[in-house]
Amino acid sequence: MAAKSVLTISEVTRYIKSLMEEDVMLQSVWIRGELSNVKMHSRGHLYFTVKDDKSRMQAVMFAGHNRYLTFKPENGMKVLLRGEVNVYEPYGQYQFYAKEMQPDGVGSLYLAYEKLKAQLEKEGLFSPERKKPLPLFPSRIAVITSPTGAAIRDIVTTLKRRYPIAQITLLPVLVQGDQAPNSIMRAIEQADLANCFDCLIVGRGGGSIEELWAFNDEGVARAIATAEVPIISAVGHETDFTISDFVADLRAPTPTGAAELAVPDYREVHRSLSMMRKRLQKVMNDKVTAESDKLERLKRSYAFRYPEQLIRQKEQQLDGYFDRLKRAIVSTVTQSSTQLTHLDKSLSRLHPHVRVQQAKDQKKQLQQSLIKAMKEQIKSKRLPFEKAIGELNLLSPLRLMDRGYSLAYDRDEKSLIKSTKQVEVGTKVDIRLKDGTLLCLVEDTDPME
Repeated sequence: MAAKSVLTISEVTRYIKSLMEEDVMLQSVWIRGELSNVKMHSRGHLYFTVKDDKSRMQAVMFAGHNRYLTFKPENGMKVLLRGEVNVYEPYGQYQFYAKEMQPDGVGSLYLAYEKLKAQLEKEGLFSPERKKPLPLFPSRIAVITSPTGAAIRDIVTTLKRRYPIAQITLLPVLVQGDQAPNSIMRAIEQADLANCFDCLIVGRGGGSIEELWAFNDEGVARAIATAEVPIISAVGHETDFTISDFVADLRAPTPTGAAELAVPDYREVHRSLSMMRKRLQKVMNDKVTAESDKLERLKRSYAFRYPEQLIRQKEQQLDGYFDRLKRAIVSTVTQSSTQLTHLDKSLSRLHPHVRVQQAKDQKKQLQQSLIKAMKEQIKSKRLPFEKAIGELNLLSPLRLMDRGYSLAYDRDEKSLIKSTKQVEVGTKVDIRLKDGTLLCLVEDTDPME
């Protein structure tokens, strides 16, 4: 057997642990079972065995999680556990690492609660944007609760103490039991259809999760969400949260708190009105005083004491302004007329016909100057030119031709033949005379010795 295929116990255990950690299902799973061998370690960790009628599994719940337990786990207690399944490497055994524990029964309700809460939140029923504001001064308030519970007494007592002018209407419903959700839902729908209430208070006093379960019903939640009238949810104690609390427009920690949120305290309103009345009176008095002072200043002013003199002064000022206006108009017209005349003259000087005529005259002058300069230039160059021509004629070979001389050229090479050595028999030669050219063919040469 190859050495590389042999694994240690630690390697096998670690490999099994990695497989379990990669399984998504095992990383967050709910299990149901019975507790046994429950032990609380001195460091706060809870060790126990969870079992059913066929299997058992070791489990641990660390102090960071079990400190949130609302009950004391005991042997024989049936529970629901949420956590992960993993391997404890030192012993090579798998065990359950619990993060949450609920007594069985309550735990199933809790799972249903979390499922419905997630569904409604995804639909947007908890969104702050859809929540309606409460009226500042409600005149009619409907209370949907049990007529025999302590909640109605607390609500009515608080409403009458804080805001006695409000009309309170009790819509009695069942607040626990199988028939409670339909009873609460119908009351909400009837109150909304009546369209005569400024707000609703829906709730009950404290109790166990089973007793509060009617307010976790989906039908009740949707009835609250679709109602047009603002709704305050007041279920249980401050630590109790139900689906109705999340859907309602406002959540109150207790029924008494709901009454306090629904209406203002009339004594505080009265104090606020008194303060506003005093502030308004002060503002009005200050305004009257300021306007009275302004009126007195106006009465003492020159315009009110000597109106005729003021009118005559204003008339004189008006005459002065009128004279200045006339002078300004005359000056403006004169200046504009002068400017117009100047522009007309400038335009006449710059008229195209004038410019064309000036250009023609200038052209004519330039032509005359050019002809004169050319004649003078020709005259000054004629004598040197004639002298050079005479000198060239004296040196020209053509003059020699007049005396019978000729020039011989190689027809192919186009070069002047100066010696018999430059040609051979059969060479074509051109002999240039005074009056033309002889086309010759060399038949023989006779060099001079």
